[in-house]
Amino acid sequence: MAETPTRYHVTVVPDGPYLAVPEVSSELREYVPIGWLKPPTIPSNLLRVLVGATRWHFGVLTSAMHMAWLRQIGGRLESRYRYSIGIVYNTFPWPEADGGQVEHIGALAGGVLDARSKFPNSSFADLYDPDAMPSPLRKAHRALDTAVDRLYRPRGFSSEVERVEHLFKLYEGLIAPLGFPPAVAARRGRGRRG
Repeated sequence: MAETPTRYHVTVVPDGPYLAVPEVSSELREYVPIGWLKPPTIPSNLLRVLVGATRWHFGVLTSAMHMAWLRQIGGRLESRYRYSIGIVYNTFPWPEADGGQVEHIGALAGGVLDARSKFPNSSFADLYDPDAMPSPLRKAHRALDTAVDRLYRPRGFSSEVERVEHLFKLYEGLIAPLGFPPAVAARRGRGRRG
C-alpha cells in the first residue's frame, strides 16, 4: 500500500447496486433509513452492505418487525441504534413466504421508495425525522409493516412488545437444533431448583 498511497484500499466495492444499512442511526427514528446505492459510490466502514439484495430484502429490513428486533438486541453508540451484521442481521428470524408474498412485499417496498422519490430535495434525515416524516412516506411504511407482520401471523401485531415476543419465540426455535436450550425452559428449570 505504501507504493500506491493515493489508491482506494477498500475491499468492499460492489460492482452493482447494493442495499446500504447505516451502522448508527438516531434512536428517535421509527425506521432506520436504509437505501440503495450504486457504483461509483464506495461504502464507508459506517455502512453495512447487502450486495444482491432485492426489494423483498429492503421491505423486510425496513419493516416495523425488523426495527423492533434492532431496538431490542442491537447495540448502542451513546443512545443511538447501532446495527450489526453479527448481532442484528444474522440472528433475525426472517418470515417464511411464497413467491406471491415475496412479490407483494417487493411491491409495497417499491411504494416506500416511490414515496421517498416525491421529495427529491429532502435528505434521509428530513424524510425520517419523527416529527416531520411526510405523510405519503408514513402511509407507505404502514402498509409495508402490516403486510410483513401478517407474514409472521395472520392477525398481525398490536404493539412492538408483541412483535419482539413473537420474534424471540421464533429465535428460540432457530437455535434449538444447535443444542442451545430455550431461554424459557432454562428459566423454568432454575425456578424449580430454587
